[in-house]
Amino acid sequence: MTAPGQGTALLEDLRAWQRPLRAQFPIITGNPELTYLDSAATTQKPQAVLDAVQTHLTTANANAGRGTYPWANAATTLVERTRDRIKEFLGDPGPAHSAVHFTSGTTEGLRVIARDWLPAHLSDGDEIVVPFADHQANLSPWLEAQQLLARQGVRIRVREMPYQTSSGDYDPAALAELTGPRTAFVAATHVHHVYGQNMNVHRIRQAVGSHIPMCLDAAQSVGHLPVDVADLDVDFVVFSGHKTLALPGSGAVWARQARGPRFTPGGWSGSPNTTGIVSLAPALDWLDAAGPDRIERWTVALAARLSEGLRHLDAYDILGCQYSLAADTVVQQRCGIVTFRHRAIPAGDLGFILFSHGFMVRTDGHCQADAGEKSSSVRVSLHVYNTPEEIDRLLAVLASLG
Repeated sequence: MTAPGQGTALLEDLRAWQRPLRAQFPIITGNPELTYLDSAATTQKPQAVLDAVQTHLTTANANAGRGTYPWANAATTLVERTRDRIKEFLGDPGPAHSAVHFTSGTTEGLRVIARDWLPAHLSDGDEIVVPFADHQANLSPWLEAQQLLARQGVRIRVREMPYQTSSGDYDPAALAELTGPRTAFVAATHVHHVYGQNMNVHRIRQAVGSHIPMCLDAAQSVGHLPVDVADLDVDFVVFSGHKTLALPGSGAVWARQARGPRFTPGGWSGSPNTTGIVSLAPALDWLDAAGPDRIERWTVALAARLSEGLRHLDAYDILGCQYSLAADTVVQQRCGIVTFRHRAIPAGDLGFILFSHGFMVRTDGHCQADAGEKSSSVRVSLHVYNTPEEIDRLLAVLASLG
């Protein structure tokens, strides 16, 4: 995390590192009049990923795991190597025992866990704790599992993850009081998709103890900052490829296989999205070479530059923790995501105005779950290809709107 008051100096120090990385994104360099600020929705793809996909499609395009001829064998090998690459990227402490299951993205991954693993882990009277104010994808699957079990005569209780009112972070002290002998599962989010804050999952593990399985929605962390499963001590990490510099329709569930039953997705899986899976390994290679720690420092510093500027504009309200807005804040800064509203201009209209100036942002309710904010807002989300100059130009346009 960027040290307080170090944002501008850090950006200057990292410029020589960032410039050649930005140059590797053809869609960015090919559209100099546009500024892409929606990386929490999907990331742009570096040339290395595009080249890897092109090579696969022109040299060994076949259905993985379905044939024994050379092209099919090559595709199968790529898929299996990608499993190993994901384990390595996540710092898997026990790769011989863990599992990786490919999905279309985070939503499907969470649903697979809720459908194929959770019911076998729960008994009548058990409780699970899940977030009601994060992304809808990290709430709906657990409620669906509750309904599925109820139809089987198994009654479980779904309890709401407690939050700290002032910051929007989880409340580990309240969670510790909430947790009891029937607590059998906890779901959490690594980085909040609206407020941009690291939700301090290690504190959740401390609050619930070492025996309860935990599932982590890492859609906004994998590919954006270092993710070390050994340090986090969670049982599932779920992420989307399209938010990780890889192709859309790809993602993965990493399962530790240490607490509860083994994770074995049920049913007939059909043909995998081989091309999407093939794109994951070169994306992770690119991220490792760039350095997830430096990517985090760069995007956190850019977000601090934006929130610092916005807090001086009276027409705007910034969502999330109000103590983290200043560039010299003593609390943790936002992980490359800043969300705000104009007090007079509706978010949708503001989005059109910003695009007329070349800025691409997201403007809606951001798929918030039941207890999250439903009113539309403008979300700016950043990655390594963004620059301080883009933030300054954005702030100038926002300031001109009063």
